[in-house]
Formats: sequence, structure tokens, C-alpha cells
Amino acid sequence: MSETNSRSTEFVPQWAKTVVWYQIFPERFRDGDPTNNPTMEDIRGADPHEPPNHWQVHPWGSDWYELQPFEKQNGEPELWKHLLRRRYGGDLQGIIDKLDYLKDLGITAIYLNPVFDSPSLHKYDGASYHHIDPNFGPDPVGDRRLMQTENPIDPTTWVWTRADELALALIEQVHHRGMRIIFDGVFNHMGIKSFAFQDVLKNQQRSPYKDWFYIKSWDHAERGETFDYEGWFGIKSLPELREDEAGIVQGASDYIFKATERWMNPKNKGIQYGIDGWRLDVAFCIGHPFWKKWRKHVRSINPEAYLTAELIDLPENVKPYMQGDEFDGEMNYNFAFSCAEFFINPPPMRITASEFNKRLQESIEMYPAGVAFVSQNLFGSHDANRIGSHIVNRGIGNFRDWSQYFGLSQAAKNPQYQVRKPNEEELKLQKLFVIMQMTAVGAPMIYYGDEVGMWGANDPDCRKPMIWDDIEFVDEAFDPDGVARRQDHVRPNQDLFAHYQKLIAIRNSHPELQFGSYRSLLTDDERDLLVFERVYEGSRIIIVLNNSSVAAAIELPAAGTRQYEDLLNGHIINSLDQKLIVNIDSKWAAILKAK
Repeated sequence: MSETNSRSTEFVPQWAKTVVWYQIFPERFRDGDPTNNPTMEDIRGADPHEPPNHWQVHPWGSDWYELQPFEKQNGEPELWKHLLRRRYGGDLQGIIDKLDYLKDLGITAIYLNPVFDSPSLHKYDGASYHHIDPNFGPDPVGDRRLMQTENPIDPTTWVWTRADELALALIEQVHHRGMRIIFDGVFNHMGIKSFAFQDVLKNQQRSPYKDWFYIKSWDHAERGETFDYEGWFGIKSLPELREDEAGIVQGASDYIFKATERWMNPKNKGIQYGIDGWRLDVAFCIGHPFWKKWRKHVRSINPEAYLTAELIDLPENVKPYMQGDEFDGEMNYNFAFSCAEFFINPPPMRITASEFNKRLQESIEMYPAGVAFVSQNLFGSHDANRIGSHIVNRGIGNFRDWSQYFGLSQAAKNPQYQVRKPNEEELKLQKLFVIMQMTAVGAPMIYYGDEVGMWGANDPDCRKPMIWDDIEFVDEAFDPDGVARRQDHVRPNQDLFAHYQKLIAIRNSHPELQFGSYRSLLTDDERDLLVFERVYEGSRIIIVLNNSSVAAAIELPAAGTRQYEDLLNGHIINSLDQKLIVNIDSKWAAILKAK
């Protein structure tokens, strides 16, 4: 079967193979409009529930672990409460203002963490799915007043707020630059401030939303009973939506379907297209029947929509979701796990080149054709320590052991976790990972700020405000316990940015790295060497990775080609006697294309 015919039988959108993703945590990316910054009233209902006595928007360039004077006035010893209360003012205008920055980096697709109405910094506790958070738009007060005129489950009454319209402007600006954009769909649970849950709290069994949630007991003074409900994994701020054998219950499901259509097909709003797809939060927590129905709905709106899921599990457990009737790809944490085990873990936790290659091949062969090519190859995210800090702390545990490593990589829970800035040797490992990320099968995804060297432990420290060159940052000089430490200078790492930019450009300009087949040419476990090729329509690129601490001379068959260009290092390599000798520095690589 030809490559063209093979692609025609795939269920994944072909454009999703070509993109380089950039994940944005909106509240921490850029404050483009200080007039919309939240007030203390706007954050009520978010964790922690106890309202602070003193609060203000946090200075963008402040030391992450240093408490501000107003925070000290609250007299609370728990650092996590201070960090969860912080708001820095990031908004949609800030994203729009920095689209050209992303274009210059080479980004071609954006994944936004939740942007829907919510009191929290992360927005995973949605108050609704059909409105953008008012503090992400230009008129929070007016938007909230307008939203009160609606019946939330009757789309004929829905209004377009200023924040909603700014989201449409963002979508249009993204598309104007030839980029794609997807939203985060958080359909397993809503927040306690959601219109549905608030009505249940008020009206109890009389609420039209009483069947949307798992209610354990109702208020009943005579029997001494109080209202109780099921929160996601026991988290009371996230009341879980109820499911039956058909999936999420009818009323909630209908609402989700209507909100889905609103953002994918914003009728009569003067823009040609809505968002290009969705990332689905904790997709494993929702039964297959719902996802099968929802995918049909999404594809009826846009046959080229892309659906990617958060499924942090063994590949064999992910496979049922990837059969063409639910998702196209996943946030590929298994790629991150394997890369950590090969490139970053110290012995004896490190895997060999042959084992790493085996896992790469299995990840391609396990799923239906095309799935591996559109899965988002990431390392860091809003739920993991940043790659720079992961490297600094290599050896504290194994990334693949997700639940255990999650706690080990939280600085507040692990006193041994080092919160310092990565050094040059450690950044070289990050650069080596980026080379792999941009040449492997799959769509690379960068977590905001990794390209300029941001560092940080796991949640909440991976959610620091983005480092910009026009903002003055104070040096980081405090540990999580408030004790002073050696200062780390906080500025964008331009050398690292240039490395990302170069590798992204190589991937964007070579279809072999987007569509090409994968085949290993050499696995040398003794010397920590891996060589593989990507071939597309007869054109071939060879990737040579030296994961050892010493330089290597690698001999490869030239396959009849006399001359190769090293796209990474800018060299021309000539073959001799049908052999190609490639000299690679330690912890480095070559990307060879036949001339």
C-alpha cells in the first residue's frame, strides 16, 4: 500500500502530524490587560476555602518562595495556601500579544489549559463550560452581570460576553498566523461555584440539576442529616458529574454537547472557524460510552477536529481509547517516561539504547496507524516538575512511577528536592532531549517557558509566571521553608531558546520528521548510542544520538549516498568506501540528510 493510500485509511487528522504544540497555562503566561485582574471576591470558592484577610495580585517578577508583606500579614504557616491564592493576572490579551513570539519560535499549534469561568488559578473547577472566565477578558464586572440574565441550560438565552468575544478574537488571530488551537475539556467534574451545583446547594431535591452529581445525603434537620456529595478523588471543590450505563447523565451530557458546539462553531460571530479540537482532562475517569457519542458530535461539526486525551497509564490500557471511535492521540507521558529513563536517569535506573529503541517501536506498532504520529510528545506539563528541575533532581525516583514520583517531585513535600536553577551541564541534557523530541515519531509539545529555561518542582511550582525579557525579575533566593539560599538569576535563557528554535525549524521544514517511518539502524548499549532513520516518499533523514559522557566515532553504511548534510551542526559529511564516519560529542547528536 502506498503512503498516500495508507494515510487515507487513518482516522486521525493529518494536520496533527505536522504541528509543534505549545502548552499555555493562561493565568501564568502574560498579563496583557491589568484592568481585568481578579479581586479577592473573584477568587472565593477556590481552594483553600478560608478567605485571606489580606490579598492582592502578586508581582509578576517576584521570588516564587518569598512571601509578600500582605501574605505575611495573614499569619498562615502553610506555604501551599499562599501559592494557591496567588493570582498574577495572566489573560487572553496576554496570549494574543505574544502570538508573534510563538510564531518566531516556530510553534504551529496551541493547547490552552482551561479558560472557562472559574474562581481558581487553574480553572479545572469550572463554573460553566460556555463562558470564558471574565477575568481573562476586558470587562469582568459587565460580563458577570450579563451572565446573570441567562438560563444556563437553554442555549437560546446564552449571551456572548466580552471575554467570550476576546476568545473568538484569539482563535481568529491564531488561525490568521497559520496555527491551530485547542481548548481543555474538563467534563468529569465541575466546581462548587458552578451554576448547577450552586442550584443543588440552594434547592436540594427540588433542583433541576439534582441528578447531575453523586449526592450522598440531603439536608434533613429532623433526621440530623446534612448535605454531602462525591468529589473527584475525594476533592470537595470538584463535585463529580454522575454517569449511568449510557455515559454522563442526560442533562449534563446535553449541556456539554451544546457548549462543545459553541466553541467549535460560533454561529453568527463573524469568524470562519472555531477551535480545532480538544484536550480531555482525566479522560480515564469517564466511561467509553460518553466519549464515543461525543466524538461523533465533534466530528459532525468539524471532520478534521483533533481529540487528545490525558491517559497516564500503560500503553495496553490506553489502546482501547485509540480505536477510531474516541480519541486521535494522547498526552504522551509514556514518551516522557522512556526518555527520562534513557537520557536522564542515573545508573542503575537508566535503560539501555536497545530497550529505549524497543519502547519507541512498540509505541508506534501498538496503536492503529497514525495514532503515534499525532500523540503529543511532551516532558513537562502543569502536572509534572519542569524538565530542567527533573534533571537537577535525577535519581530521586522514577518518573514512570507516577503517583509516587508526583509527591517526590513536590518541593513542599520532599525536603531533599533541589529548587535551584539548572547548570550548563544539566541544560545540555535538556538540549539532548529536545533533539529526540523533535525527531521522534509524534507531535512535539513544549510546556510554556521550557524554551527559556524555566525551572520548578511539581504542582504548584511548575506553574510559575512566564519569564519575559521586558519584565524585571528579582533573583530567587529562598527555599520553600523560607530560608535564604544561594541566589539564582532569573532571565530568559537565549541560548536555550535558540536551540529550541533551531530544532523546531528542522522539524517544520522536513516532512520526513512529520510523516516518515521509523527504523533503528544501530543500538550500541556499551557506548550508549542510538541511530535511527525517518523515511518519507523516498527521502531519508538519519538521527545519531550519543547518550554517553564521552565523544564517539560512529560508522554507518552510506547506502550509496556520497554526501550528507548535518542539519543540526552545519557540517557536510562525505562517505568513503560506502561508509559514513560520524563524530559526535558527548551528550549530543547529528541529524543527517542525504544530499
